[in-house]
Amino acid sequence: GLFGVPELICPEGFQEAQDKALQESEQLVQKACSTPPGPETVMIFDQLSDSLCRVADLADFVKVAHPDFAFREAAEEACRNIGTVVEKLNTDVELCQSLRCLLADETVMSSLDPETRRVAELFMFDFEISGIHLDEEKRKKAVELNVRILDLCNEFLIGTHLPNKIDKHVLPEHIRYNFTAEGNYLQVAGLHADCPDDLVREAAYKIFLHSNAQQLGRLEELLASRNSLAQLVGYDTFAHRALQGTMAKNPETVRQFLEKLSEQLSKRTQKDFEMMTKMKMKLNPQNSMLMPWDHPYYSGVLRAERYNIDPGLYCPFFSLGACMEGLNSLFSQLLGISLYAEQTKRGEIWSEDVRKLAVVHETEGLLGYIYCDFFQRPDKPHQDCHFTVRGGRLKENGEYQLPVVVLMLSLPHSARGAPTLLSPGMMENLFHEMGHAMHSMLGRTRYQHVTGTRCPTDFAEVPSILMEYFANDYRVVNQFARHYKTGQPLPKNMVSRLCESKKVCAAADMQLQVFYAVLDQIYHGKHPLKKSTTEILKETQEKVYGLPYVPNTAWQLRFSHLVGYGAKYYSYLMSRAVASMVWKQCFAQNPFDRAMGERYRREMLAHGGGKEPILMVQGMLQKSPSVEDFVDALVSDLDHDFETFIMDS
Repeated sequence: GLFGVPELICPEGFQEAQDKALQESEQLVQKACSTPPGPETVMIFDQLSDSLCRVADLADFVKVAHPDFAFREAAEEACRNIGTVVEKLNTDVELCQSLRCLLADETVMSSLDPETRRVAELFMFDFEISGIHLDEEKRKKAVELNVRILDLCNEFLIGTHLPNKIDKHVLPEHIRYNFTAEGNYLQVAGLHADCPDDLVREAAYKIFLHSNAQQLGRLEELLASRNSLAQLVGYDTFAHRALQGTMAKNPETVRQFLEKLSEQLSKRTQKDFEMMTKMKMKLNPQNSMLMPWDHPYYSGVLRAERYNIDPGLYCPFFSLGACMEGLNSLFSQLLGISLYAEQTKRGEIWSEDVRKLAVVHETEGLLGYIYCDFFQRPDKPHQDCHFTVRGGRLKENGEYQLPVVVLMLSLPHSARGAPTLLSPGMMENLFHEMGHAMHSMLGRTRYQHVTGTRCPTDFAEVPSILMEYFANDYRVVNQFARHYKTGQPLPKNMVSRLCESKKVCAAADMQLQVFYAVLDQIYHGKHPLKKSTTEILKETQEKVYGLPYVPNTAWQLRFSHLVGYGAKYYSYLMSRAVASMVWKQCFAQNPFDRAMGERYRREMLAHGGGKEPILMVQGMLQKSPSVEDFVDALVSDLDHDFETFIMDS
C-alpha cells in the first residue's frame, strides 16, 4: 500500500483508513472525557490528533500529487470528511472541559514539563478559536462561518488561476500569436512577465488583472467572514487571531517591521527603478515611463547585461546525483546525518521515479524517511513543496513513531545518456526543500501536534531559507559541483558572479514583497474596511511600492496567498531575516562547524513547534533580536560583495 499503509493498495482503501481513524478517535474522545486531569490528558489529545492527521496529512498529499484520478478523488473525499470531524471536535464542550480542568489545576500544571504545558495550551487555543467558550447559538454560528470560509477559500483559489478572455480584434494583429486563440477570442492566462515585447506585457497585465465582479464578491465576503469569526471568538481583527503564537505575536509588530523595512529600502528601490527606467529608455525610447509590468522584465535584462549568467553554463556542474552527494556531505559534517537510498515495496510509491531515502544519525540510528518525488509528469502541480505524511511522536509503548515526508520538485527528465542536470535555481530549491525535511526529521518532539514543521508560519521557513545560504556559499558548492563529463570543479568566480547577480534590483524585488505584506495586513485589519479592496490596493501600491496603479486592474483578485497565508504574508520576510542572522553569526565563518550544527539542532530544530519561536531564536543567537535587527539583516544582504564587484568592474 501507499507509504506502506496496507489499506491503500486501492483508492477504496481511503474509506477503510478513514473509518478506522474515526473509530479510534471516538474511543479516544471517551477516554479523554473520563481521565482525571494530568499529563495523560495531553497524551490522549495528542493520540487523537495523530489518528486523524495520519489519514488527513497523507490524503492532503495524495489529492494533489497522485497520477491516478480515482486515488486523488478518494483522498479529496477523506480530507473533507476528516476536516468535518475536526470542526466538530473543536466545538465538543465535554472534550474541551477535560482539557480545561487540567489547565485550571495549578498543582498539576506546575508539575508538567514546558513542552507538555505548551501543547495543552495549543490544544486549548484550537478550541477557543472555534468559539468553544460561546453559548450554543454563537458556537453554531462559528461552525457555519468556518465552513463558509473554507468554501470561499476554495472558490477564490480557483478564481485566481482562471484565464480571462478578450475579443481578439481588440489587440493589434502582430501580438495576438502570444495568446491562446479560442474562436474569436484570445485567452490570457498569465502576465507574460518575461516577454521582451512591452506591448504584450502591457496587454497581458491589463487583461489578466482586469477586475471581475464575481471574484471581487468572493474576496469581500471572505475578508468579512474572517473578520466576523475573529470578533465572534474574542479578537479585535482576523490579524490578531492569526498572529497569536507567532514570532511577531501581533499586528502592531508586523506593521512596525514592514514600515521600518520599507523606510530602509526606499533609497535603494528608487535607484533600482531609475536603472530600470534607463534600460527601458534605451530599448524603447517612445515610451520610457516605468510601469508595473516592466519591473520583472527589466530587472532580468539588467541582471543579464551586468553578469551575463547563462544557466546553461552552470547546469553541467549540478547533476542531481552531485547535488544529493553535496547535501549528504553537508548534513554529515554539520549534524552527523547520512541519507541512504532504500528499496521500496510493491505499491508503496505512486510513480516509478520516486526514490525513498532513509535518514540515519551516526549514533542515534534511523530518524525517518524522505520520499523524493522530483520529476515532472502530466497533472503534477508545478510547485516545489514539502509534505508531512506522518508526524513523529513518542508512542505509548516507548517506541518513537518515525516521521515520513515527501519532497516534491518539478525537475525535467534527463536526456538519454546524460544525468538530470539542475539550473542554479533548481539546485537552490532542492536545498530549500531539504531544509524543511531536516526540520521534520530532527524536530523529534514527544507530541505529534508540534512535531517538525508544525510550528508558527513565520518560523517555519527559517530552516529552509538558511539552506539557501549554504547553497550560495562557494566552500559548500565546491564540495560537490563537478562537471558531469570532465569532473572539473565549478570555478569560484562563477559562483560569486551568480550570487552577485541575485542582488541586481533586489531592493525593488523586496519592496514589492513588502507591498504585498502590507496589503495583506490592511485587508485583515480593522473592518469594515474604509474603502473598497481595489481602492486600498491603489493607495497602498502608490505609497509602498512606488509604481503607478493601472486603472481597471485588480491585482488582489489574483493574490492566491490570501488563502493559505491570510494576515501572514510577512512571514517569508521575517523568516529570511532570522535565517540571515543565523547564517552570519553562526555559519558564515565556517559552514561545516559541527559545534554550531549541534547548537542549531538543539536550539532551533529539536523543538518543532513545542517552544515559543522567539525563545528558539534567542537560544541560537544568544541574544533577543529587535525589529531593527530583523530589518538590518535583510538590508545588509543587499550589499554587493566588494571583491567580486571590483573583479567584475
